[in-house]
Formats: sequence, C-alpha cells, structure tokens
Amino acid sequence: MLSSPLSATTDVLPVTGLDRLAEHLPLAWIDQALNATGTASIRRRRLPAEQVVWLVIALALYRHQSMPEVLATLDLALPCAATPILSKSAVTQARQRLGSEPLESLFNQTAGTWCAQDAQRHAWKGLSLWAMDGTTFRVPDSAENRAHFGAQSYASGKVASYPQLRAVSVTAIPTHLVADMALGPYGQNEMLYAKTLVERISDHSLTVFDRGFLSAEILLGLSLAGEERHYLIPAKSNTKWERLSGTEQDGLVRLRVSPQARTKVPTLPEYWTARAVRMVSANGKARVLLTSLLDRRRFKAEDLAECYRRRWEIETSYRELKQSMLGSALTLRSQQPSGIKQEIWGALIAYNLVRLEMAKAAIEAKVEPTDLSFLRALHILQNEMIWAVGMAPGKLPAHLLRLRIQLQFAIVEKRRGRQCPRVVKALPKRYPVKHLKKDP
Repeated sequence: MLSSPLSATTDVLPVTGLDRLAEHLPLAWIDQALNATGTASIRRRRLPAEQVVWLVIALALYRHQSMPEVLATLDLALPCAATPILSKSAVTQARQRLGSEPLESLFNQTAGTWCAQDAQRHAWKGLSLWAMDGTTFRVPDSAENRAHFGAQSYASGKVASYPQLRAVSVTAIPTHLVADMALGPYGQNEMLYAKTLVERISDHSLTVFDRGFLSAEILLGLSLAGEERHYLIPAKSNTKWERLSGTEQDGLVRLRVSPQARTKVPTLPEYWTARAVRMVSANGKARVLLTSLLDRRRFKAEDLAECYRRRWEIETSYRELKQSMLGSALTLRSQQPSGIKQEIWGALIAYNLVRLEMAKAAIEAKVEPTDLSFLRALHILQNEMIWAVGMAPGKLPAHLLRLRIQLQFAIVEKRRGRQCPRVVKALPKRYPVKHLKKDP
C-alpha cells in the first residue's frame, strides 16, 4: 500500500490488503528476522511465520477487531478450500509458535533504516535530533504476568490493580519515528534501560533527555563515546555546580560526580564540565538546561531553548501509540509475557509505518511531518487497506497517488493564538458526584 525507494530492487509480499505495507517492509527483511531467530516455517501452513508477522502488525492497526476479524478483513491467511475459516485457537497457536524475538529483530532493523531516510533533510545544525523518555504499559492481570513484570507499589502498602511493563525509548524529534526501545519488568529502574540505549545512539547527534535521566554515568557515557554525541537536559532544583565562565544566563559550569557514582563506575572522572543555559518556558517557569554543546556561536541559547521545547512533542508519541492506535484500552491484548512483548514490538513497527508514510506525504506537501494529524492519517490508512484488498496489482500506482493526496488532508491547520503549554491536567472523575443540599 505504501511506497519507498528502498523496495525498488527488493521482492515484496503479494499485493493484497495489508501486504501493500511491504513497499516499506520487504519480505527479505522479514525472512532475515525469522531465520536469525530460528522461527521460519518449514511446513507450509495456512498461517506461515511471515504472514503471522503481518498479522501482529495488523492487530495494532485494528485494535478494536478480534484476530479472526483482522484475518478476514485483510485476507491474510493463505487460501484453502477444505478449511476456508481459521479458528481463533489456530491463530493463537500460530502467534505462540512465532514468539517475540522475530518482531524485536524486525523492529531493530526497520527502525534504523527508516530513521536514516531523509535524515539530512531533518538535521538540526548538522546533528540528528533525538529524545529519550520512559513510559509504562498495563498488561492483563494474571499470576504469570505479575511474576514476570511486577506492579507498582504505593506508600500505603497497596499494589496496583494490574501488572505493568516499563519501557524507555529513543524517538526522532522531527518525525516522531521510534528509533530504539528497551523494555522489561516494572521494578527495574529507568536508568538501567537508558544505559543500554545510550550505547546505541548514533554519532553526530543531539539527544534531549527528561531531567529524571540526569546522571553523569549516562550523560558522559553518551558524550565521551563515539563522535559528536551531545546531550541537552534540564537541571534539577538541587543540582549544584561551580561557574567557570560566562553569565547566569549562559555560562560554563563544573559539576562534581558523586562518590556513589564513582564507586559504581570507577572510570568516571571526579568532575565534568557542561554549559548551563537559562530559559523561560511557555507558562513563565524558568529552568536551566545543561548541555555538551559548548560552541555559543554555532549553538545559540535561544536555539537550545527552542530545541528543548520541541522535546515535549515526543510525549504525544506515547499518546498516539497507547491511545490513538491502541484505542485507550485498559490493558494490552495478549495474555502471556511472550505474547505481550510480541504485541509491543508489532505495535511499534505499525506506529513507525504510519509515521514513515506521514513523513513521505509531508515532503510532497512541503510541510513538517509533525504538521500532520496522526489520528487522521491512521484512519486514512486503515480505510485504504480494507479498500485495497481486492484491488488488481496494476492499479497500485494510482492507489498510491491517491493515498498520498488524501494524507495531505491530515495537515493540522495553524490557528492564531493557539498555544500548547506543558501542563498536567487533573483526570476526570469516573463517576458523577451528587451534592446534597443541606437543610437551612
């Protein structure tokens, strides 16, 4: 359904239904992931491993439909006159045979390739822009899931009603493509997940962090390794430093590495140097940004402040993934730990496919990828995939052209005076409250 120069010389899946997404996701990549994890189908089934991969991706795009409904709607199962309809148990068994490793391998391969596309177009002062943040996913309540993932514990001694999975991701700021993710039990600290991601961030990049990741081990591990790998992070209220030069608005400071951190990682220096830039947010709150970008002429203070403001847009990526695409469901669909991980990797691939096509449409419309509405684009793609199931392959070019034109209708109109300040809103009450009038 979607087009990409990457697939010009690569064989792809048959052109039916969801398989048009293979224009971005060639069959060779899926086969490589299956062979690398030893899950390729030897016996020819109605749902071979490569079709199950597409099924997992489709389940994220059609969250409110059951597995048999998605199979029938997009015609994913291979034809068979003896058993025209697959049972739900057969679909479940096919997913269990596949496991989560092929989807994880496929996500890693596709994310790196897709983020590299048009990278120069979206570069900021010669650097690629990334944001790191964490989130959680609720999973179905079962003894197996609680033992594997754990759950949040409160000061009162109570435990959350549902087990939770913790994840930390690296996202491209200009396109909102998810480049990398580490996930696992809820009880493991976000910093441990972040350390594994920092090692894989590309050279000539700027990564914007949430202040919770303010750690010499993480920031120095990023900036001292590789080439031109920089950070931008807000300081905490209790962060202390010694000013070496400059002013309070923009100066060079020296921070001390805590003895605990040096005991844990002996290779850390006793002190480290950073640039401290003071900024004022949209709601009037002042904060200090710490960065390894020391060149004040090339990287002006106002440019760094604006770059940090763009980092807050990444919060919408989790909303798009967990609410818009996964339908604000209370928990994930899968019931077991392996299926839960498989579902998340499949959802990330599906999310990136939508975001990638939005980026391509934005280039043709001569706007930024973030100027398009994700929800509108998702609905357009969902409808187009259903409509394209019975289309003749010869009509694919016209179909692709119409799709790109329709995606341009997803551009969000700019309204004068509209602001999007970073605020935390109170959750609405689940049940209405009736106030009784007191007798005089």
